Amino acid sequence: MKLLFDQNLSPWFVDALRNLYPGSVHVRDVGLRDADDDAIWQYATRHGLTIASKDADFHQRSFLFGHPPKVIWIRRGNCSTADILSILRARHTEVEAFGLDAEGAFLALE
Repeated sequence: MKLLFDQNLSPWFVDALRNLYPGSVHVRDVGLRDADDDAIWQYATRHGLTIASKDADFHQRSFLFGHPPKVIWIRRGNCSTADILSILRARHTEVEAFGLDAEGAFLALE
């Protein structure tokens, strides 16, 4: 599964998770650092990416518009980059299954 990491997640995740999520990108690396949610949503849709974010707004969009794109909502308050990295590694199998689920629009990870 290819992820589009939102601004609220570290751009370092692209390299750190390359073996689990090949082809993933960070919004900063594709010219969307200061983009609004709609622009990020449209980019993810056009490029077959799943949005990974701590922002509940994308979760809400998934209810309103369905998918694509799919959304992974990381529901962890103030936490370290290492904590999020650990979640994305530990839940990789679940994330991959979500990617294959034709009906699933969002996945909440805590």
